[in-house]
Amino acid sequence: MTKRIGVVGGSLGGLTTACLLRDAGHDVTVFERSSRELEQRGAGIGFLRATYRYLAEQAGLDVSTISIETDNIRYLNRDGSTAHNSQHSYLFSSWNTVYRKLLDAYGSSGDLSERYRLGHELVDFASHASGVTASFGNGETWEGDLLVAADGIGSMVRSRLQPKAVPSYAGYVAWRGMVPESQLDPDIASQLGDAITYYVYANSHILVYPIPDNEGSVAVGGRLINFVWYRNYLEGGELTDLLTDQTGVERELSVPPGAMASHHVAEARATAAARLPPQIAAVVEATKELFVQVIYDIDVDQMVFGRVAIMGDAAFAARPHAAAGTAKAADDGWSLAAALDATADGDAGIDEALALWEPAQLALGRDLQERTRRIGVRSQVENSWTPGDPEFIFGLHKPGD
Repeated sequence: MTKRIGVVGGSLGGLTTACLLRDAGHDVTVFERSSRELEQRGAGIGFLRATYRYLAEQAGLDVSTISIETDNIRYLNRDGSTAHNSQHSYLFSSWNTVYRKLLDAYGSSGDLSERYRLGHELVDFASHASGVTASFGNGETWEGDLLVAADGIGSMVRSRLQPKAVPSYAGYVAWRGMVPESQLDPDIASQLGDAITYYVYANSHILVYPIPDNEGSVAVGGRLINFVWYRNYLEGGELTDLLTDQTGVERELSVPPGAMASHHVAEARATAAARLPPQIAAVVEATKELFVQVIYDIDVDQMVFGRVAIMGDAAFAARPHAAAGTAKAADDGWSLAAALDATADGDAGIDEALALWEPAQLALGRDLQERTRRIGVRSQVENSWTPGDPEFIFGLHKPGD
């Protein structure tokens, strides 16, 4: 039986879930609060299997056309020499590239504007015995059988249903940026283009890897070199100052490209020159617009509330050290689609599917949360990360998987 399903949040997890449920024959509508299609300025992502599985298996896309494969995990010494190198394959892509492909896939079977509704900020919802109702800031309402909340780390749905599950600051932030490899010295671009490259030092670490450019190109010479640099800041005045943008507005979760206060940008570039290997410092110094994302932990003890389910970062915001945030959201979607397919039709079938879906996804979220917290402590506090340690290999279920 076709079920009427609303997905709140049109990012990667929400889109993957919408595509899967649509393909299973359900009537699916995505509600996105932004008034225009989303953009994250090309930020890089580890492209784990769960993230690309829909595009590869259902949409028939050759993922090599939207991702870059690296063959090595490399650690550098302060002077730029190699401290450790091991062969290990990863795929990397960019958030924008994957978003565009998922949106294309979702819009391939009809009027996208009717099923991916921009400018729909959820302001209220209610679950009842046979379904759910939702109200939006533009005055529209929706009624259906199931509401899936994929509305991210700032989830309105989670704040209503799990008010004690609030973001907890991890004690550090991620400085991020990317630069066209064509703008780097050719030797540096070559050294950083075939590996994920780490530098680990006291209470900090940075990683560098290639990603598609803003147009999705994966050709050597036309790619971007992306970095993520974890740095500790004290909660309170120090963090507040960092998050106060160049106009004097204090941001909560991140300061986007182009908005960082100039004195923080200058400090980051100077610290890179003083503390990082020259190849990596060159990337930071060449990046035109640095930006910052605060690292938070969020976890919940429940993901199903009647006919409302929360998923992805709306449920568990795991630290990014396993490169598994988008993969976890996608896995939630795959598991939900499978649970609905495995249960009976009708209202009772939805409730049965949600009861089947929740325990495994809670367990996966808790395990990922615990693993990434441990990595963060080892890196940013204990200084117990040694080059080549297998615990630091990316993976959703465990390192390497």
